[in-house]
Amino acid sequence: MQNIALFDMDGTLIDSGLDITISINYVRSACYALEPMSVQSVIDAINAPVRNLSEIFYGKPQYEQRARDLFEEHYFEQCIQNVAPYEGVYDLLKVLHENNIIMGVATNAPSIFAKRMLQHLGMDTFFQLILGADDVEEPKPHPQMLHHHLNHYNYCSGTDYAWMIGDNSKDMEAAARAKITGIFAGWGFSAQGEGDYFAATPESLLDIISHKGAL
Repeated sequence: MQNIALFDMDGTLIDSGLDITISINYVRSACYALEPMSVQSVIDAINAPVRNLSEIFYGKPQYEQRARDLFEEHYFEQCIQNVAPYEGVYDLLKVLHENNIIMGVATNAPSIFAKRMLQHLGMDTFFQLILGADDVEEPKPHPQMLHHHLNHYNYCSGTDYAWMIGDNSKDMEAAARAKITGIFAGWGFSAQGEGDYFAATPESLLDIISHKGAL
């Protein structure tokens, strides 16, 4: 029997809000002469279930290539300047690893940034597979990314057990569509949300997983 924990990244494992906002504001100023946005307004936009981020961030109905290229160039350096794991997350991953829980990352961020940040924080070695939106045809809430993980681990429904832990309704929808358990992480970008379970802290997530006999 395998126990598999899949994690969203931004707002679940790591607090990346400031660096994302700095890079967005750099593009807003350089390309569109727009005033800076606050960190909270950027996080709220990212976590909204229905939104057009190009419209919100840059006032454009679709991303312009120059804005996309400038953001990626700037964020590659910026993304490791202020990022940090949430309190208790590193210890959470250590306990899960020590108890032979298979772990992976399923993020809608580009994989190059995900791997760069997790490596910078010394967290990448906990995960067997780190997948970003560019690794699949359909990002979350589509379950394709989760299915890719489960297939990689030779997951067997009915024998193995899998959780998707995230701070966004898209994570919970992806979990439901992949027919695995969704745990909403309330310690990051979103303090409230609905899933099969709600974990207010990393410690309470351990309690949820331990109830399944995995620890």
